[in-house]
Amino acid sequence: MATMQERVSAPVEPGRAPDEPAPPVGARLTPFTRRTAAVATVVVTAMAVWQLVGLLLLLVAPGFVHDVATVLEVLNVPSEPEFFGLVLVAAVAAGLRRGLRFALWFVVLVWQLPVALATLAAGVVWLVGDDAARTELGLAPLDVAAGVVAIVAVVLLVAARGAFRARLQRGAWWRAGLVIAGGIVVATAVGLVLLRLVDDTLQTAADRVRWSLAHAIGMPWLVAADGTAPWWVGFVVAVISGVALLLGLLLFLRSRERVSEESVDDRLLVRRLLLEFPSDDSLGYFATRDDRSARFSANRRAAVSYREIAGVSLAAGDPVGDPAAWGDAIERWLAEAREYGWVPAATSTTEAGARAYQAAGLHPMSMGDEAVIVTRSFDLANPALHGVRRSVDRVTAAGYTVQVRRQETIEPDELATLVGFAEAWRHGEERGYSMALDRLGAPQDPREVVVTAHDAGGEVRGLLSFVPWERRGLSLDVMRRSPDAVPGVTEFMVASLAGRSGDLGVERISLNFAMFRQVFELGERIGATPMQRFNRRVLLFASRFWQLESLYRSNEKYLPHWQPRLLCFESAAQLTRITAALGEAEGFLNRPRWWPQQAPVTPLAPDEAAVLAVAVAAQEQEVLAVTAPPRVLTQQQRARHAKLDVLRAAGMDPYPVSVPRTHTIAVALDVPATPDASGPVVSVVGRVVRLRDLGGVVFAVLREGGAQVQALLSADTTADIALWRAAVDLADHVGVTGALTHSRSGELSIAVTSWCMAAKALTPPPDKHRGLVDAEARARLRHMDLALADRPEQLLRARAAAVWSLRTSLVGRGFIEVETPILQRIHGGANARPFTTHINAYDLDLYLRIAPELFLKRLMVGGVGKVFELGRNFRNEGADSTHNPEFTSLEAYEAFGDYTTMREMTRELIVAAAIAVHGEPVAHRPGGQVVRLDGAWPTIPVHEAVSRALDREISPDVPLADLREVCRVNGIAFEATETHGALVTELYDRFVEAETTAPTFYTDFPVETSPLTRAHRVDPRLAERWDLVAFGAELGTAYSELVDPVEQRRRLTEQSILAAAGDPEAMEVDEEFLDALEFAMPPSGGVGIGVDRVVMMLVGGSIRDTLAFPFLRPSGRSRGPG
Repeated sequence: MATMQERVSAPVEPGRAPDEPAPPVGARLTPFTRRTAAVATVVVTAMAVWQLVGLLLLLVAPGFVHDVATVLEVLNVPSEPEFFGLVLVAAVAAGLRRGLRFALWFVVLVWQLPVALATLAAGVVWLVGDDAARTELGLAPLDVAAGVVAIVAVVLLVAARGAFRARLQRGAWWRAGLVIAGGIVVATAVGLVLLRLVDDTLQTAADRVRWSLAHAIGMPWLVAADGTAPWWVGFVVAVISGVALLLGLLLFLRSRERVSEESVDDRLLVRRLLLEFPSDDSLGYFATRDDRSARFSANRRAAVSYREIAGVSLAAGDPVGDPAAWGDAIERWLAEAREYGWVPAATSTTEAGARAYQAAGLHPMSMGDEAVIVTRSFDLANPALHGVRRSVDRVTAAGYTVQVRRQETIEPDELATLVGFAEAWRHGEERGYSMALDRLGAPQDPREVVVTAHDAGGEVRGLLSFVPWERRGLSLDVMRRSPDAVPGVTEFMVASLAGRSGDLGVERISLNFAMFRQVFELGERIGATPMQRFNRRVLLFASRFWQLESLYRSNEKYLPHWQPRLLCFESAAQLTRITAALGEAEGFLNRPRWWPQQAPVTPLAPDEAAVLAVAVAAQEQEVLAVTAPPRVLTQQQRARHAKLDVLRAAGMDPYPVSVPRTHTIAVALDVPATPDASGPVVSVVGRVVRLRDLGGVVFAVLREGGAQVQALLSADTTADIALWRAAVDLADHVGVTGALTHSRSGELSIAVTSWCMAAKALTPPPDKHRGLVDAEARARLRHMDLALADRPEQLLRARAAAVWSLRTSLVGRGFIEVETPILQRIHGGANARPFTTHINAYDLDLYLRIAPELFLKRLMVGGVGKVFELGRNFRNEGADSTHNPEFTSLEAYEAFGDYTTMREMTRELIVAAAIAVHGEPVAHRPGGQVVRLDGAWPTIPVHEAVSRALDREISPDVPLADLREVCRVNGIAFEATETHGALVTELYDRFVEAETTAPTFYTDFPVETSPLTRAHRVDPRLAERWDLVAFGAELGTAYSELVDPVEQRRRLTEQSILAAAGDPEAMEVDEEFLDALEFAMPPSGGVGIGVDRVVMMLVGGSIRDTLAFPFLRPSGRSRGPG
């Protein structure tokens, strides 16, 4: 046999074939089998109940009991109430409930088959016999019914035998037989003694023996005895023999004990599954308890961890490992339970685990909730944590300190001392099963976290230990405090651990489990129903004996996330037994001393524990090591990677710090060249975009920026040409040195005398003939697009020129550039759907700004007369040819200006940007047309523009009903709540903005669509606002700013009402902005310009063309590092 060291030297592969046999065929019971077994169990159990009830009724209604028993005889189960019969039927019913095969065959062979055979024989006689034979049979209707029941029962029970797989223990026959026989002998002897002391009509000693024996075996009708005796004598005899029968049957029907198959390999595999398949189940690590067994799935990628207690196979927590294999592991666990006659149950599962058990036929039931601290949101500054903070302050004031360490970092002597403290400070016996490891200080748990509280003198006064919960969580195991500790030391340790969780990489901490938490919570709410309040009172009463409410309160003060825990069971009839087993497992119930005790768990020997610890440490180091996933390379990429070695072998660094470079390629093209190789010598660096090898000469075209030059390499003049041929590919950056000359075709070239690799390209370029023709591909591979084509770089430079022009033009007008926050607590400044994010330090939701307007106006209140910001804004919208979720905008504000002054300034800014891009005031369209921008730009009121587009008068005076009819006629859908101004805006968007070509200012929008704009000075139904539109797209907007704080508050309040009603684009009330506005803002004009849109108009491209890296929908392609 292999030694333990040999078994643990190599980790178990999760996918290896299982060592244990597969579950029997049909391990998953069919509905027919399950229902038949359930009916048989219910019938026999009901007969046991009748036996008990009948015994009680014999004292008051013996005639009624006899009549009912006669009718129930049709079931062929003992129905005449006798104490012996009660014990027998109850024992058989218990065996059926546990799936004992003996119980099934007892029912079939003893109770049903004899009646079935007799009925069949009687049927033969009835069919072939004469009238005398039929008369002699004397069949009563109840006899016929009993026979039919027996025949049907035999057929069905034999067919359903798959539900009864559990076998008896070895030696059960003779042990039970000795107890029952001894009890019958004792009962008979007692009967004989009592018969000598009372008056009876029994004539002989033999009659007394037969009479006593008949009552001892519970079948007085089977043994003939002349005479009678007082009834109570027979009752005493039956009770004695019944007790003996009960004890014998309990021994007889005991479940077989499972031969332990646990090995070091299995223990290691459970730990591997916990590491490789992180779970939301904080109790997973407790599957490594020494008293647990594991039932693995066929592929050994999942396991059910359980313990057999009093005939209950008690699993705890979710299955460990791959959720895809949970179902198979559960089926195998259930098959084993049926084989051994155990009652299956799973305690303290999560909802995910409960669903898996439910799919296997078990029924989930809520037990309570587990308290989990989410460390990123745990902050002692939170007012709701006042109680915890007060305890921490009190303990800190007493001079206490805390240490938080992994167990593997604690010296053995100190660890042994801490284990001694844990034992000394324990009150009563150690408890726990589903949430306790019972192995503090064991060397096989190096990642366990130990928290110790020390008083001012350095003495340990408190101790907590936590087992690992996947990679970034902890689960409470041991909680102890010294009797001499100051109050609040536990809260001090928990809060300290949460505060230092970042050092350990811990995100979740599981504390205690609160039974029936929801009952407490619902019962104390305002408006709780009478039943909810009653349930809470019941639990408060029970809390006098068990720690129900105290556990709930002790966890609630940490403001935890409550994770439901459930109990899964097969049948409600088994709940009492499951509860007793769970109570025994958790340490709340103890077996009587005279009852067989649970076999104690034998701990590993010290040397075995040390070897296991080494194996565990090696496995955890292997599995927890952060490694990059292997990168899959194409054939071309593999070839290019191989050329790195070729270059290094030749002494050439593929990625040098610097390379010779005297000229850029663009400058070198202007250097005079000679027909031969006697021209000026230059060193240039460029990317290889074309490569031809003609044998004697190699031609390479190098590109830098938009300039290209040809390099000529020949064996006569070029050093290392063989290395070039072996190592250089298209897209490589190479440096060449040589004289400027002309090739035979007259093309300017460099006659290369030496070369070096500047940067080896490991990814090949796209197809040399087609290139990047797809617009999305160009955007995704912008680096290649820039390297291989001229247009992308031209657009990049055009954008830079336009942005520079906008900035310098404003600075030249006396504007100050500022930067305002991008992360904002209130989303405002525009009607748009915002992006949300979260700051962990303050557990606060924040927004990415949709506009800087409100902050810029606060600067205006402070006296900054001219201010602008050119930066990024974010709107949670889709991406298309004209929209990007993040975009660049320019906002500028000028004191004592209005929307008229902003209009002229905006035109001048855009014209200046056009000149910066093109050298003249023009815009280029996609088809190549050139549009001049230096003329006057039209200014048209919105209502007039809509009237022209519809060829119908539209003004603020048009009745709302008429305007709705106009919308219906023109196919504009609208809500019944939309206002007059909103409908006008809908018509404008459809028929005006989209059809506009030359730059045009549309002015005087409806006031209700512009919550931050001053009402028009002539018509208060309008707002002093304009939109600049060109070629179907809005370029910018400007206002005469609303500076009235009272009116501004009213409008923003209306917007907040819309937001509360579910409008995600409505602005929220920003009290800080309104408070600033009440400090008085001077009359001002403001403008917002979409920089991306302006560049699009100037260069005639889409937004993807004008952004270096536009937002793109996920492609589904993921790449690992490297």
